[in-house]
Amino acid sequence: MATTESNFKVSCRKIWKIFGPHPEQVKQLLKPDMSRAEILEQTGHVVAVKNVSFGVRAGETFVVMGLSGSGKSTLVRCISRLIEPTSGQIVIEGEDVTAMSEAQLRLLRRRKMSMVFQHFGLFPHRKVIDNVAYGLEIQGVDKSVRHDRAQTVLDLVSLTGWENHYPGELSGGMQQRVGIARALAVDPEILFFDEPFSALDPLIRREMQDELLKLQKMMQKTIIFITHDFLEAVKLGDDIAIMKDGEIVQVGTPDQVILNPANDYVREFTKDVPRSRVLSARAIMQPCEVVCSENESPERVQVRLQNQPSRVAFINAENGRFLGIVSRDQIDRAVPTVTETVRPLVNDSQPTVSPHTFLSDLLSIVAATDLPVPVVDSSRHLLGSVDRAAVIMALGGAVEN
Repeated sequence: MATTESNFKVSCRKIWKIFGPHPEQVKQLLKPDMSRAEILEQTGHVVAVKNVSFGVRAGETFVVMGLSGSGKSTLVRCISRLIEPTSGQIVIEGEDVTAMSEAQLRLLRRRKMSMVFQHFGLFPHRKVIDNVAYGLEIQGVDKSVRHDRAQTVLDLVSLTGWENHYPGELSGGMQQRVGIARALAVDPEILFFDEPFSALDPLIRREMQDELLKLQKMMQKTIIFITHDFLEAVKLGDDIAIMKDGEIVQVGTPDQVILNPANDYVREFTKDVPRSRVLSARAIMQPCEVVCSENESPERVQVRLQNQPSRVAFINAENGRFLGIVSRDQIDRAVPTVTETVRPLVNDSQPTVSPHTFLSDLLSIVAATDLPVPVVDSSRHLLGSVDRAAVIMALGGAVEN
């Protein structure tokens, strides 16, 4: 299904942010090919975000990544209007955020969105449970109700038993969990994360990434996540937008960005990615050329195979569930017999894989067979197939378009 504007929870349309005394005038004078350095030299203005457009679907994690100074943090602050964009439009659930009054904006922030920053911003004199409940307190929620809600989210982020401690008694990772719990306590529809794990030790950082993935699987919030770490982006993101000098240079799924980098800048990010532990069967699977019903005759399947280069036919049951494969050799041997349907010929011992199977796990499977390996979903519906050549090609850094 094509993605349309109505599919998006959050839409950014031609967002600009120019810092300086006359941003609107400068924007009108800019030439498309001017670099950020040239603009600064000629005008004294800094283009932090340049003509950025993208959409975020409900329930997805959309990662914006780039090096320091790329404009990613400015962009996320423009979306929530913590920083006023110079021009452009931000739409959340059909509402134009850029046209909202201060009162409307405050209500939006309190009811629909929360932010988690790199620096935790906890109140040192308040207990953990009161830090978590702070947003509800601002909303005027009764103390007993807000404490019940705070306790629920503390349990979610694995901080049960720490509710009556003070932030200074907690480790950095635990303090960041409190920050996430505080954001979740108001039950926002949209969460903004601005490099929340950057200051943490590598081991704690990985734990926090895993924690966020676990929480997102349960809650299905709409998340916009800012990072400078490409591996973090790949691990967390359903879609990734890569920024450079205020512009988005590529948007795509992690698989798309790794397999088909838009330019040398993106290619530099992807070159050290451990492909075998990042790319999945979904990224490299191909359509199955010959898909037949179990009730088709061997003669019919033989004809269909003769019209395609495929060495096998993929056989589905009448209810659409994948049954197994039949090779060209099997069909050729069977046609002179009296077999009425292809069903008795089906090889149901051929291994199948999930679309989420990583290449590291696919290697041993494709190495053990010369036949394509079917990719099936959790309901055993056929999605495509992978073979040894596709796996080797993906691991080698090339992919056929």
